[in-house]
Amino acid sequence: MGKKSLLQKAKARPDLVKQVVGKVRAEGLRKTLQTVNSRLDAPSPLGYSCVGTVVAAGGLVAGIQPGDRVACGGADYANHAEFVAVPKNLAVKVPANVTDDEAAFTTVGSIALQGVRLSQPELGETFLVVGLGLLGQIAVQLLRANGCKVVGTDLDPALVARSESFGAIGVPPGADVTRLCQSVTGGHGVDGVVVCAGSSSNTIIEMCGAATREKGRVVVVGAVRMDIPREDYFKKEISVIISRSYGPGRYDPFYEENGNDYPLAYVRFTEQRNMETFLSLVSQDKIDIKSLITHRFPVDDAAKAYALIEGDKTEPYLGILLQYDPKPFDPAESSRIALTPAKVSGEKVKLSFYGAGNYATASLLPPLQSSGKVSFSGLVTASGRSAQGVAKQFGFGFCAGSFKDLLECDTDAILIATRHNTHGVAVRDALRARKHVYVEKPMGMSVSELADIHEAYSECGQAQVMVGFNRRFAPATQQAVGHFSGIKSPLVVNIRINAGPIPGDHWIQDPEIGGGRMIGEGCHFIDLASALVGSNVKTVYAVGTSKAEKSALLNDNLCLSLTFENGSAANITYTADGSKAMAKEYVEVFGGGRSAQIHDFKEVVLFTGDTGIKRNKLGVQDKGQKVMIAAWLDGLKRGESCVDYECLMATSLATVMAVESLACGMPMKVDLSVLSPH
Repeated sequence: MGKKSLLQKAKARPDLVKQVVGKVRAEGLRKTLQTVNSRLDAPSPLGYSCVGTVVAAGGLVAGIQPGDRVACGGADYANHAEFVAVPKNLAVKVPANVTDDEAAFTTVGSIALQGVRLSQPELGETFLVVGLGLLGQIAVQLLRANGCKVVGTDLDPALVARSESFGAIGVPPGADVTRLCQSVTGGHGVDGVVVCAGSSSNTIIEMCGAATREKGRVVVVGAVRMDIPREDYFKKEISVIISRSYGPGRYDPFYEENGNDYPLAYVRFTEQRNMETFLSLVSQDKIDIKSLITHRFPVDDAAKAYALIEGDKTEPYLGILLQYDPKPFDPAESSRIALTPAKVSGEKVKLSFYGAGNYATASLLPPLQSSGKVSFSGLVTASGRSAQGVAKQFGFGFCAGSFKDLLECDTDAILIATRHNTHGVAVRDALRARKHVYVEKPMGMSVSELADIHEAYSECGQAQVMVGFNRRFAPATQQAVGHFSGIKSPLVVNIRINAGPIPGDHWIQDPEIGGGRMIGEGCHFIDLASALVGSNVKTVYAVGTSKAEKSALLNDNLCLSLTFENGSAANITYTADGSKAMAKEYVEVFGGGRSAQIHDFKEVVLFTGDTGIKRNKLGVQDKGQKVMIAAWLDGLKRGESCVDYECLMATSLATVMAVESLACGMPMKVDLSVLSPH
């Protein structure tokens, strides 16, 4: 995929094309291209199955100690690298009599094992394995170990011959697979099929239906076309299952990332227990991995391995190992990678980044780079995988593995764009290090985090704090604010956000990491209301819908009532349950005989008196990111914050208090004195 042209990628992923088209309609072509190119330019890590020696284990990791050999799985974790950091549920100890070469295939073996499990083989049954690559050869051995007769077929006669060495009945290219399956089963057809092939043709799924007996099972492990023909599958009532990778737990962040295991009594074989089972079978000589290894390459020659797979070489291959020279782990060794040693100009703001995810690379780094007012110092990302690619793309001086490296480097300001649970501590520590801070919302997730920031800000002296509340800088917002200039009476604001749903397993829905959508997104609209009325929040009262699966913290269907110090009031309706056909954001402002409407930050309608109506269409959606960045940089140069600190803190505290209000069913006072030590 990485080597395909943009058009080829579009054809391969029509689902992403649909997202891009929607983004063009909402945000315009230029910003969409910026986002797409940023994604395409980002390097992707390789590898998801490895073996190595533990150099350190977390304090809550049971049964694994430094010095143990472990097999690891998981895309984005068990990468091809000298050192990897792997969650505990994706690592298993390697039996003493299993070699590193064999254990390196544990994840691949678990994929085959999960496919075989789903086929529910029983002693004496007959199975067809379609596709005899690495997964197919392991599947043949697993089915044979389970007491089954196995028929194997592939387009490569050498792979068919190899499967025969494991006890399979081989079907060479061109032979009638269905007829042979009927022959070896007395005319009934095979009990099940495990599809380990990859093909864009529908021939394979059609053949499976013809070769399978009544009420048989077809399990799809490989990526094949699946236009299931009704005739065979309906008449025979054949079950079709798509195997999900390594087993139960895959794609569940609560299992894979957070380390929450499933109870063995209810989920006997998770992906980790599948990995353990595979290694146990290798240890018992029930599975032969050694004979499947055809090539070994030092990691320095990895390009040759990929050239072999891509067809640049014609020699046959099957299992390919990348090998690393043993290297002692030195915890004192610096993780800093210097990229541009040239000194930066004193006329520019020296800026470091903590976090470089999708939003940062698409909406923050490009306008900062194009402003000409910034020189990028250091970059630290959450996982480190993307750091070097982003650093080279935007011209950072260095990338490193620890936030401490940013605090100690020669930088004027630090921009924090990591996940929400890291914001509070990072802002506090940056202020203590006398650095200016820009933090993507939220500033903090609790009163205690905000209190720590408030104390650090009070002690640091001249460092500025900025939160990425961009909507206050949007052209539509500025037009509405200007429309009410000179009005002395309090204003009334109504904001409706048709936010749409976010999957329950998304990190923002994790109470400890994302803090829910009120904390993570609702703060934007409290700040917007504050900007429109020109005053800080005084009280907040929140009510939400009652759903069985939603707590106060994670409620994403709620209404807020706000009062402000200047007597103004605002209502905010935030919902995840609306129609996508409706625009996402709508704002109304009333006061002093005037009114204003903002339609999804694309159009502003200004009303005056009895008949005055003025419509301003903005062309494309503009939520103010570029203007906000420019205002922040100018504020750093002038030594004056572009948004008052007390306003930012009042909005942040009001956001936390909104959740408290939901929990206790009472209005909450927004008083910054709660942040000061008593």
